[in-house]
Amino acid sequence: MNYIFDIDGTLWDTTGIVAEAWNDATADVGLGDVLGRFVTADMLKKEFGKPMDVIIDDLYPGQDDEKKSELMVSIKQREQERVGGCAEDLSYPEVAVTLRKLSEENRLYIVSNCQDGYIPLVMAKLGIEDLISDYESFGATGLLKADNIRLVISRNGLNDEETCYIGDTRGDYESATEAGITFIYAAYGFGDDKPVPGYNGLTVSSFPELSEICLEKENR
Repeated sequence: MNYIFDIDGTLWDTTGIVAEAWNDATADVGLGDVLGRFVTADMLKKEFGKPMDVIIDDLYPGQDDEKKSELMVSIKQREQERVGGCAEDLSYPEVAVTLRKLSEENRLYIVSNCQDGYIPLVMAKLGIEDLISDYESFGATGLLKADNIRLVISRNGLNDEETCYIGDTRGDYESATEAGITFIYAAYGFGDDKPVPGYNGLTVSSFPELSEICLEKENR
C-alpha cells in the first residue's frame, strides 16, 4: 500500500510556536495591530490545511497584494526560525515509530498545503527523511492539495486503489476524494468529530492506530 500524509494536525501540532512566528511576522511588516489581538494557536487550528495566501486573507482581510506578499515572505522566514530552533518534540505520540513500522511493508509520502521548504524541515525534525519516498507542497507547485496528490501518484506510478491519504480536516477529505483515493480520518487532529456530515469511512483516534488499520486493510 501507499500512504500519503498531511502534516499539521496529522503528524504534529506546531500551532503554538507558529502563532508566535506569525505575530513576529506581522510586527515585522507593520500589521501587528490589524487584528486588534495576537494570532493564537486556536485561530491557526481553524486555518491550517488551507494555502497560506488564503489564511492571510482570512486573518488580515483587505490587504493589497504587495503587503500580502511582504507578509508571506516574513511568515515563511519566521516559521522556519521558530520551528527549526524548537527543541521540543511537537509530534503526536509515537508518530516516528509508527511511520517506521509502516514503512517496512509500504511506501510513504507527504502532501501538504504548506510553504516550500516546510516538509524537509518537518522530516528532519522528526527524523523520518529515510522513510518518505516523495513529497509535494502548495508552496513548491502552486497547486492545491488534490492536484498535488495526483502529481505524487503520477510521478511515482502509484495505483489509485492501493493509495490512501491520511488527514484531519474536511479539506483533506475533499482533496482525497477529488483525487480518487481512499481517505483515513485523523480524528485527534484539528478537524471536527467527522470531516463531513455522515462520514463513516476509516477513522483513527490516535496515530499508532494507523498501523492496525493499515494491516487490516492490507489483509482484506
